[in-house]
Amino acid sequence: MHDETIAIHGGYDGDSTRAVAVPIHQTIAHDFIDHEHAGAVFDLETPGFHYNRINNPTNQVLERRLAALEGGTAALTLSSGMAAVSYSVLTVASTGTNIVTTPQLYGATYTYFAHVLPSQGIEVRFAADDRAESIAALIDDKTRAVFCETVGNPAGNVVDIEEVAAVAHAHGVPLLADNTVATPLMLKPIEYGADVVIESLTKFIGGHGTTLGGAIIDAGRFPWTEHADRFPMFNVPEPAFHGVVFAVDFPHAPFAVRARSVCLRNTGATLAPLSAFLLLQGLETLPLRLDRHEANARQIAASLREDPRVEWIGYAGFPDHPYYELAQRYLKGRVPSVLTFGPKGGYDAAIRFFDALQLFKRLVNLGDAKSLVSHSASTTHRQLTPDELRAAGIEPETIRLSVGLEHIDDLLEDIDQALAVAMDGTATVG
Repeated sequence: MHDETIAIHGGYDGDSTRAVAVPIHQTIAHDFIDHEHAGAVFDLETPGFHYNRINNPTNQVLERRLAALEGGTAALTLSSGMAAVSYSVLTVASTGTNIVTTPQLYGATYTYFAHVLPSQGIEVRFAADDRAESIAALIDDKTRAVFCETVGNPAGNVVDIEEVAAVAHAHGVPLLADNTVATPLMLKPIEYGADVVIESLTKFIGGHGTTLGGAIIDAGRFPWTEHADRFPMFNVPEPAFHGVVFAVDFPHAPFAVRARSVCLRNTGATLAPLSAFLLLQGLETLPLRLDRHEANARQIAASLREDPRVEWIGYAGFPDHPYYELAQRYLKGRVPSVLTFGPKGGYDAAIRFFDALQLFKRLVNLGDAKSLVSHSASTTHRQLTPDELRAAGIEPETIRLSVGLEHIDDLLEDIDQALAVAMDGTATVG
């Protein structure tokens, strides 16, 4: 099926009631037939549900739908995008090991990598940039994964996934790719060599600013058994889960199964069934919404580019953008509706612009039906040093717009009046 059809029908063949909408299974647990059935479900010998911290029928439909859209073999849904980032790393890395990442990251991911993981004994090595050679220079025998955002937030860089995946695989480690900004409708990282895909479902997939969620999608093809010394957690009996050997017992989806049975089962970042239901509703309209998001963003980018009050604009849809060619190659000519720009006048002008907007909502989400604005240096990335900000592709005046679905004329009018305020250093915002 095509993506538009999968987004509506994927992973669901109906149930005994013949409900057309996916039912919300608002329950904590499921009844076993007998003790043999209970044991088989617990040992993953037979499919089934038992305790909803671990799996749920509503969540399962969302997982199957996401796996189908991304081209993976299995998926795990979680309570937030950051839970997905965390579990993706903790599934392969442990104390005394490291991961290598591009520096252009969402602010919470950057903080988690720079400060939280090191406190747990996992080193995170930030490459100088997103080039494959910069990443390769940091990989050693203690490296357990390479991490990137396929389209950086808010930098807007587009990673050369094939080259980065090739470098990771040459060193015997998987590529973990956060695909939140592009979504599987613009880019399927697995097609270009990614081994694990992460999605913050909170953003475009949910699409309405109502529901937190995250997902991990397993490509199902990394050769864990060929790298048994580096990844014993996939190749020896798992003491935290009944002696399962994930690469042997679940050869088609060992990463997703380990993330579920070790990370989720024991730390509990569970997606609520009602949240899964709401995210399914958002997913159904994602193809239509992305078209409107993108069309509005293109017009706003073109307007900002010609505006004398704007110093610079970061939008990969322009042929002179440094990532234009990669955007054409990986995004097939499409460009996400998240763009950045800097008004003339630097930081102070950016703050005046930010405060003067009337239609754009000032918050730190993206991918909403509503248009959103953030000032990265004072919000999502405020904990970074000036050098770290530059490495992440952020200037002091960087304004990030997540362009929504409103009428384009209203959005352009709001930007115009806010730029007028930004240029008037004496203006006060009412």
